[in-house]
Amino acid sequence: MSRTWKRLAGPLLITNSVVTRYTVPASTTAIVRHIHISNTSAGAATVTVSIGADAAGTRILDAISIPASGQLDLYGPYVMVAAEILQTNAGTTNVLNITINGEEITLG
Repeated sequence: MSRTWKRLAGPLLITNSVVTRYTVPASTTAIVRHIHISNTSAGAATVTVSIGADAAGTRILDAISIPASGQLDLYGPYVMVAAEILQTNAGTTNVLNITINGEEITLG
């Protein structure tokens, strides 16, 4: 078993449509430790983050408002299994920037 700390995704701009930001590789368990989202605009913007296909029951953030020039830090752990996805979308396109950090544990 191998453990690797790494940036899982980003920095990436979040669009106003649902986009997969990270997919757990085969034979791997991922632990999301930190999600950092910054707002680069002069107005508040909302963000939604889901583990699994975006739906009300998979959201860890649901239309959370981030103030102008503000930031949001979300700390895990969020354990994800092989082939599981993390998705994002925003109320305003290309003003929120996301970075996701954690570790991947390769099984076997």
